[in-house]
Amino acid sequence: MKQVFVFLISFSIPFSLLAQQKSITGFTKESAEAELKLEEKFDSYLKADNLDQLMKKLTARPHHVGSAYGKINAEYIRDMFRSWGYEAEIESYKVLFPTPKVRLLEMTAPTKFTAKLLEPQLKEDGTTGPSEQLPVYNAWSPDGDVTAELVFVNYGIPDDYEQLERMGIDVKGKIVIAKYGGSWRDIKPKVAKEHGAIGCLIYSDPEEDGYYQGDVYPKGPYRPKDGAQRGSVLDMPIYPGDPLTPGIGATVDAKRINQSDATNLIKIPVLPISYGDALPLLTALGGPVAPEKWRGALPITYHIGPGSAKVHLKVQFNWDMVDCLNVIAKMKGSELPDEWVIRGNHHDGWNNGAADPISGLVAEMEEARAISELVKTGWKPKRTIVYCAWDGEEPSLMGSTEWVEHHEKELQQKVVAYINSDGIERGFLGVGGSHTLEKMMGEVGRDVVDPQTGVSVVERVKSYQAANATSFKAKKEELHKSSMTIEALGSGSDFTPFMQHLGIPSLNIGFGGEGGGGVYHSIYDSYEHYKRFGDPKFDYGIALAKTAGRTTLRLVGADVLPFDFKGFHKTLSGYLTEVTALIDILRESTEVENQMIKERRYVLAADPTEAYVPPVAKEAVPFINFSSLQNAISALEKSATTFADLYAANPKPNTNLNKLNELLYQAEQKLLSPNGLPRRPWYKHTIYAPGFYTGYGVKTLPGVREAIEQRNWKEAQEQIEIAANAITEYSKQVDAASKLLMMR
Repeated sequence: MKQVFVFLISFSIPFSLLAQQKSITGFTKESAEAELKLEEKFDSYLKADNLDQLMKKLTARPHHVGSAYGKINAEYIRDMFRSWGYEAEIESYKVLFPTPKVRLLEMTAPTKFTAKLLEPQLKEDGTTGPSEQLPVYNAWSPDGDVTAELVFVNYGIPDDYEQLERMGIDVKGKIVIAKYGGSWRDIKPKVAKEHGAIGCLIYSDPEEDGYYQGDVYPKGPYRPKDGAQRGSVLDMPIYPGDPLTPGIGATVDAKRINQSDATNLIKIPVLPISYGDALPLLTALGGPVAPEKWRGALPITYHIGPGSAKVHLKVQFNWDMVDCLNVIAKMKGSELPDEWVIRGNHHDGWNNGAADPISGLVAEMEEARAISELVKTGWKPKRTIVYCAWDGEEPSLMGSTEWVEHHEKELQQKVVAYINSDGIERGFLGVGGSHTLEKMMGEVGRDVVDPQTGVSVVERVKSYQAANATSFKAKKEELHKSSMTIEALGSGSDFTPFMQHLGIPSLNIGFGGEGGGGVYHSIYDSYEHYKRFGDPKFDYGIALAKTAGRTTLRLVGADVLPFDFKGFHKTLSGYLTEVTALIDILRESTEVENQMIKERRYVLAADPTEAYVPPVAKEAVPFINFSSLQNAISALEKSATTFADLYAANPKPNTNLNKLNELLYQAEQKLLSPNGLPRRPWYKHTIYAPGFYTGYGVKTLPGVREAIEQRNWKEAQEQIEIAANAITEYSKQVDAASKLLMMR
């Protein structure tokens, strides 16, 4: 490891020299020097012991939405912000939240077996006791009582069902068992229902989440055999938040729809189980041997079924209305109080929730405290800072979604950007979000030192990516990049309503990759586990506070907000290349498959001696006209270049800065489609959205891309025009900003 690191550092010198220049987009040379001194002082106020003590208190008891300790935590967080000089309040919403009252899973044939569905307390970890803990379940599963043959469906994603179809296996009327992974958990019962299944089990295979990876807890960080992953199975790609109040804030007097009319509620019963409970079920399966890529690390031959293995699944829930308690803390801007920079992390967890989410929350709180210390020295924020601790994130992003829906108009008028974090552990910086902010994040990451290696957190990421590159040329290219690359955002945390519903520029910042994982959404996600394996000295909690803190401070203090439209254009051009290539790939694969059908050359994967001919050939891929989208993106390049050149010539223009900045931070709203995406109008962003069949996973140019993937050619052409129109309006906004820069 040490040899590899020395090798990589030798190539990182050009980037280090670049970092020494310390330019900051949005600041003049003079204001940048003042900003860097401010950030150095900010760093000096951050104390790891504060994170440790906060985590110990906030994880002492389970704190899910609606829980007694969740309320205690919300009030404590509010009071801490008040003690630091913020105007802090709790904004409460009334939301639906199911908890289990009946959970039964038993195998009735060929042998009898009843699943334990219980995570045992560990004597080595006192917070894993059963008191107040939510049992293992999937929130938003419907009540159900079903008995049927069992079928193993790998990850339970659409490709797996295509494989089953080629093997002649039908899940209609069956209960399926799927591994966690491959997609967000909601996709598994969603796709199972589409194929006729009547129930769904989801288990954590030790290959990805247990002893195959390393020692299990308490000896090591990984999931023990009776550990199971709770979590939501709300169809969040339809809409997040409270299912009964789509599009409006779930205030006490809000108009609610009937539960039966909520289009994002799953229709078949679902239950998560441990690999200890899954083993007898999978052992009993007959039928074909599973394909090699489907097999896990349990000591069995993986079969698919169906056959003699039959299971009985029964679940019932308390469907209660509970209080969802958001903490909102504000520090008013001295010059631009109606321009807001919002920073958020959720406070609710599945039980004790140390890694997820308290590790991120305590970093946010320490960041806020350090900023309050800056104020004591006489510094004042130019723009308003809003710190948020969201409730109800785990079931369905309820706290953030309801707040955003409730304050929609005000937020679109005032919010410069939303900066999110969630659970973290030691490891590498990861950033996703609006690509107009990519350049700024490269500069921020350049100025934060990685606590383990002593290089910048960006350099460490670059070194990691280079180490995993497949060629020497690729290694050099990674290391000589002038900045970092941020990822597009799908869903899975509280940035979703800001970015994809309101078009507010957003970021999601975290660290991870070296904490071991293994106890996600279990009772073992505890303070003790986190202190041993996650981030023992809270070094990366401090690194998060430094990274997100700089991001907040720079957006708060910038003369001209640091939006990089050239970088966004480059990224968008790449997305266009991908979707046009997708058409060519589909056309070629369709021709090959149809020729194989014609020549009767399809075979069963499980038995290559038996021919299997799909009943219907696929429709040929027609011509799709991308010209309007190509022209819109080409026009954006000209607009972005003009703005960049004008700004470079005059980084603090003598013009109406307030109006200029308003044009910049509201530009992303032009990328929204008024009618939203097909079959899910809540999602309005034409560039970024969670995939309909990927859940958390992002789909870029989602309306176009998913129409092509679903072979809906008419819709693909319609979505091309919608995206082109949105990008054209976006370019006009950039042009308006350029006109202001030209004023003298």
